[in-house]
Amino acid sequence: MVSKILIANRGEIALRVIRACRELGIKSVAVHSSADDKAMHVRLADESVCIGPASAAKSYLSIPAIVAACEITGADAVHPGYGFLSENAKFVDILDEHNIGFIGPTAEHIRIMGDKIAAKAKAIELGIPVVPGSDGEVKNVDEALKLARDMGFPVLVKAASGGGGRGMKIANNEADLPEAFTTARTEAKAAFGDDAVYIEKYLEKPRHIEIQVACDTHGNAVHLGERDCSLQRRHQKVLEEAPSTVLDDKARAAIGKIVTDAMKGLGYRGVGTVEFLFEDGEFYFIEMNTRLQVEHPVTEAITGIDLVREQIRVAQGQKLSFTQEDVSFKGHAIECRINAENPETFTPSPGVVQTYHPPGGLGVRMDSSMYSGYAIPPYYDSLIGKLIVHADDREACLMRLNRALGEFAIDGVETTIPLFEKLLPDEDFRAADYDIHWLEKFLGMKD
Repeated sequence: MVSKILIANRGEIALRVIRACRELGIKSVAVHSSADDKAMHVRLADESVCIGPASAAKSYLSIPAIVAACEITGADAVHPGYGFLSENAKFVDILDEHNIGFIGPTAEHIRIMGDKIAAKAKAIELGIPVVPGSDGEVKNVDEALKLARDMGFPVLVKAASGGGGRGMKIANNEADLPEAFTTARTEAKAAFGDDAVYIEKYLEKPRHIEIQVACDTHGNAVHLGERDCSLQRRHQKVLEEAPSTVLDDKARAAIGKIVTDAMKGLGYRGVGTVEFLFEDGEFYFIEMNTRLQVEHPVTEAITGIDLVREQIRVAQGQKLSFTQEDVSFKGHAIECRINAENPETFTPSPGVVQTYHPPGGLGVRMDSSMYSGYAIPPYYDSLIGKLIVHADDREACLMRLNRALGEFAIDGVETTIPLFEKLLPDEDFRAADYDIHWLEKFLGMKD
């Protein structure tokens, strides 16, 4: 059994794991860079260790520093959160070599799903529907042109490694393709150290639907419904909700069964999310994230299931605490990602938080590591918190979100709260009539 967990992360997700540990009676260890010595996760963990300077590469991404912190504190397992080393197979291998548990899937499954080409091939093998496209890496522009002509324009050139919208370029016609191909490869090399790209058919007006799964080492795989993550800018999610307004119970059960059957076939362990584009009633696999998602709280809100608790239980060899028949969905939930950014230009806004008063009340959850007087460092992701609201139906949820945003007080830095206040009255948004391209058009953004 795990007695002490080191959280190889920072910010609100580190706090989220600390809370789960405390409720399970497990000791927690926070690691931090020198820039985060006053962070809330450092204050609330049972122990803390400084693992390096401000640079993430020399602290949160330093495998030797994290392994050393485990040895110093006697931590027998690591929870990676999301981002940083959460999908680094080499990290899992090294933890295994040091007899330190990893609260997540196997290194093999991380490797398969971390390479989008390999992940697509595995999805086909497991019976998951995929977007029409190349069978593997596309080596040159001539090969890309031939494939694109066969499947029809527009097409999307995508990096085989990484994510977050980097290394992704649209080619609307033959004239666009050479530049899109070259640019995608260049971006992929710079961002991920791998210039391999592949090509897929570009869907015109899809929704981004993802299925949450939880699996144990006893052959059980359960889905917890879907999240609609279609409100995005530059392929970055901004707002997520569950359930999706475009799926009915029959479609939800059908895609859920496809995904859980696939996870059983894969022998997957832990929580994971299988992501799809959904258009004209058809699902098309994009990728699988082999970790906890930023947006996991909306699933927790409508199911009442603690996903981090289940991660820890499964990592200890225990069975899931629920079956598929136990999962039921209640009401509607929405999550807004509150970033320290200018709400119009999205330029990061680090600085001292002079006032911080989060909203509260029935059906309101705020996952954040902020406090008045905290200095947001400029070195990391700009996410400062997640506002999650839950109500009996979507309309009531929107009313509650409006109330919660009106209560939110944060001064000293710019935030994206005004973006959500601008979004809420819009008729298309209130009617849930949007796709993955809608938000950028709403904001007047250009490629």
